[in-house]
Amino acid sequence: MENLYNPIVLQRADPFVYKHHDSFYYFTGSHPSYDRIILRRAKHLNDLYEAKEHTVWKKHSQGPQSHLIWAPEIHQINEKWYIYYAAAPDDNIDNDTFNHRMFVIENEADNPIEGEWKEKGEVDTGWSTFALDATTFVHNGTQYYVWAQQDMDITGHSNIYIAEMENPWTLKTPPVLLTKPELPWEIKGFWVNEGPAVLIRNGKVFITYSASATGIDYCMGMLTSSSNADLLDPRSWTKNSQPVFESYAPNKQYGPGHNSFTVSEDGSSDILIYHARNYTEIAGDPLYDPNRHARAQEIAWDEYGNPSFGTPAPDNRWTPDSVEVLMDGGRYE
Repeated sequence: MENLYNPIVLQRADPFVYKHHDSFYYFTGSHPSYDRIILRRAKHLNDLYEAKEHTVWKKHSQGPQSHLIWAPEIHQINEKWYIYYAAAPDDNIDNDTFNHRMFVIENEADNPIEGEWKEKGEVDTGWSTFALDATTFVHNGTQYYVWAQQDMDITGHSNIYIAEMENPWTLKTPPVLLTKPELPWEIKGFWVNEGPAVLIRNGKVFITYSASATGIDYCMGMLTSSSNADLLDPRSWTKNSQPVFESYAPNKQYGPGHNSFTVSEDGSSDILIYHARNYTEIAGDPLYDPNRHARAQEIAWDEYGNPSFGTPAPDNRWTPDSVEVLMDGGRYE
């Protein structure tokens, strides 16, 4: 059982943690200024809290990558590092959404904090609408891309899609719709399916995702497929009818979601990484409340080989009591 201290990083929403073969955990997430991509690394998850934060890329002064840098993820593919992220040309809201598209940068260095990041451009999905929250995974020798995008013919702000990749910045197949917001817990405040994350265990492929508006109603859903199935066939996937992880008032944890997965230091346990707030009263636009902190907890498994996420654990570290953006993620009390 991992002895985890929460939050693992202050004021970093949409957290993503990758455990590399060099034994370091690499962390990234949305900076509350939405103007940069940051990386931290540490040998222990608990040490990410005070790990030095490095800015590895900053938004452009103008153009399609000049506003609202959201939800970076770091992956290593074919011995190179890639960070996927969403960016917008402005702060405008059109068709009830922002104007984000998805982009990727590449680094060939052993240590992604030290190497040079090169822009590989937009990941083109074949149509031009609000798109964000890309993740990627390799299964049975095939690299897949999973993301959220708006379809103007479907009610709602974003749906979850999957495609095969030709290379880490190019899709090989057309998008396939896996889930859209339709259940009561997916359409509170906003009709949203976003933030997909992939976990492959016990002969199954699980895709978690987040639903509804980002306050107290934000929660996680899940899709499940057999690992031997055609992952590009929507019929391969079963959608849970209820959330698998949601707000839990007794522990003062609200709006848990936009998760990723990593493993314990010895590799024996799976760890859920997610963000949540520890209060419900938000002044102004929730987008600019910085206190969605990154958190972690161990995943249990049921008798059928499915993940059991339980309830969000209470905080056992200091958290800020104001909406001031802390320097370098708040080192610390």
